[in-house]
Amino acid sequence: MPVRRATHAGSWYSDSGAELTRQLDYWLNQADLTHGPARAIIAPHAGYQYCGACGGYAYRQISPVVVRRIFILGPSHHVRLSGCALSNTQKYKTPLYDLHIDTSINNELEMTGQFEWMDLDTDENEHSIEMHLPYVAKVMENYKDQFTIVPILVGSLSPDKEATYGRILASYLADPKNLFIISSDFCHWGHRFRYTYYDRSFENIYQSIESLDRVGMNIIENLNPIEFTNYLKKYGNTICGRHPIGILLHAIQEILKNDTSQSASLKFLKYAQSSQCRNVNDSSVSYASAALVID
Repeated sequence: MPVRRATHAGSWYSDSGAELTRQLDYWLNQADLTHGPARAIIAPHAGYQYCGACGGYAYRQISPVVVRRIFILGPSHHVRLSGCALSNTQKYKTPLYDLHIDTSINNELEMTGQFEWMDLDTDENEHSIEMHLPYVAKVMENYKDQFTIVPILVGSLSPDKEATYGRILASYLADPKNLFIISSDFCHWGHRFRYTYYDRSFENIYQSIESLDRVGMNIIENLNPIEFTNYLKKYGNTICGRHPIGILLHAIQEILKNDTSQSASLKFLKYAQSSQCRNVNDSSVSYASAALVID
């Protein structure tokens, strides 16, 4: 089986293991453990100079002593998929060390008939999964031979499809040994993103963007997938990981439906913007980190 190269190393993040370790240590140390141990996190996937610090708040909530399998759900930016695709490789390279694919889980998921396979070019061109791998490698470094990963590329899904994948993945999310990473940036604002929503009750555009994002973040914290879908329809907010987030929300609902003794709490821990938009010629991308705890 082929090996997926770290194709964005050296551009989106450092290709030096020593430098990358220094950066990740710094960002993790800036965050406190306030909502863990996380069963799932939501974290951004932009270049580390923009979102590395924000991502640290999500990764700080992980308990590596517990986790033995990590599902990474990232949106497809370059290839149109009507469903979800699995990685047809043996391992993913990072500047720190290689991460091994859980082929047995891949086979289980394929048996559902709902998954296809990514070809290597699609896999290596996409950044939404890769940008989480250095953080995974860093957090899990003391257990590097004791865990596997399950990368899942998520296409453009209908609400019904999100619910289908949520039901399929709920049993995995229910297992405390599994961690789910939901890869998503938030609002992409500006003409280059073809999105310029502005609530003029705010003095500045960047304040309107943050307000819009926080409305969506509050809905996600409420764990209501239908309300989240309605929010996206109403505002059109360009949250690129909206379908992975939708899958997570449906999976949580499935767990709570099947076991009424359990409770779930999702909290956003950090919010940031790549820049502050003040006029219509500006642009920015928003980043948010969250953690899910299931008791």
